[in-house]
Amino acid sequence: MPYQGYPGQYPPPQKKSRAKWWLLGGLAAVLLLVVAGGAIVWSVANSGNVTATDVKVGDCLSEIPTGDTVMRVKTVGCEQAHAGEVFAVLNMPDGDFPGQPAVEAYSQKCAPALAGYSPSSLTDDTVQLYVLYPTAETWSSGDRAVTCVATLNPPRAGSIKG
Repeated sequence: MPYQGYPGQYPPPQKKSRAKWWLLGGLAAVLLLVVAGGAIVWSVANSGNVTATDVKVGDCLSEIPTGDTVMRVKTVGCEQAHAGEVFAVLNMPDGDFPGQPAVEAYSQKCAPALAGYSPSSLTDDTVQLYVLYPTAETWSSGDRAVTCVATLNPPRAGSIKG
């Protein structure tokens, strides 16, 4: 029986447009590539870039930080040329911030620690001391570390330990 509600020929079925789905898929792919590329670039750029309070004995620094406040340092493997090596991390006792003169006095413990870590450094003029220590601001967030770093000028590969 013929269809009675519509006189004449039926209109042809509409073709479903896939162009918008290809466009959306392409945009999603581009977005994914941008995000993944950004993550890779960020990862490579920040590789070894650590909070200064997170370094530990034996870590090597690609460069010695400058400035009065050091928040981050760049670590590298000691087999690569580096400008510094952490040889001691001395933790100050808890309590109220003792003041900058007391922190600086505590940092005097670094020189004897270097003698134990690398006795030959005591007679090596290219090795000097650099100290990272807590400030009143970092103390309030729990920082008690006096970090002793042997600086190497010129930079060199290999650990000074031993």
